[in-house]
Amino acid sequence: MITVLCGGVGAARMLDALRLVVVPGEITGIVNTGDDLVMHGLRICPDLDTITYTLAGLNNDETGWGLQGETWRVMAELEALRGESWFKLGDRDLATHLYRTTRLAQGASLVEVTAELCERLGVDVRLLPATNDPIATTFDTVDHGRLSFQEYFVRHHHDVVVRAVSIEGAASAHPAPGVVEAIESAERIVISPSNPLISVAPILAVPGVRDALAARRRDVVAVSPLIGGRALKGPADRLLIELGHEPTPGGIAALYREVAAVLVIDTADAELAAGVIEQGLECRVTGTLMSDPAQAAGLAQVVLDG
Repeated sequence: MITVLCGGVGAARMLDALRLVVVPGEITGIVNTGDDLVMHGLRICPDLDTITYTLAGLNNDETGWGLQGETWRVMAELEALRGESWFKLGDRDLATHLYRTTRLAQGASLVEVTAELCERLGVDVRLLPATNDPIATTFDTVDHGRLSFQEYFVRHHHDVVVRAVSIEGAASAHPAPGVVEAIESAERIVISPSNPLISVAPILAVPGVRDALAARRRDVVAVSPLIGGRALKGPADRLLIELGHEPTPGGIAALYREVAAVLVIDTADAELAAGVIEQGLECRVTGTLMSDPAQAAGLAQVVLDG
């Protein structure tokens, strides 16, 4: 079995790539829930939904999130009523959140609801939320004080200076059923090319997860989310600088050195491999862009080979 720590679009692409070289049923994704929120009374799980929709072949490529063929009548009506509409939910996407919220209210766990949605959308990879318990990634910003994840990421377009990031509720959370077991029993564990500070860190903050990874460190391969010092999508490069880390392969390696033995970096950063080795990790150099199936399969194979 292959177990993957997942957050957002980078993880969705990594899982999609692994499906090209591994039987999908042998892949388990442990997914960040630190950016979950309740909006309009609905429980919304952006990373779980983006990954689920992508693996189902339904993700909206124009927006990078939500479903294909979306319409926005509900949001338009809400805006006309002067309701909160800065966090856009498409008409089709609303069905997912309505279903999840109803099932949770009926007593189902987030793990159970995620499995139901995957089964009904035809997803052949096992997805597990990192925890059933509520956790929340929050930002201490220079100009706007404390912001929730979605206020930072969506409302302010992650265009504000951050002083600190906190994972609220993590200390009292428990790994979801199957999470630690998926790490302990995996042949290979992959940290996807997701933002290490706000997509991967909330998973590691759940008690028991970091220790389980550290115990399997020899079998953990991380993929850098940076190419040429820049994130393809999102604020990873800027956040690294704002929070005192280097936006380099060496900076990524420093964040993962306790839980990973190998860091895969892009060919554009090949000359920086020494910085990874200095942090005590092995370095593998290959194309990490995943812009076509051949490149994606090539990266997946490098990851599996370690």
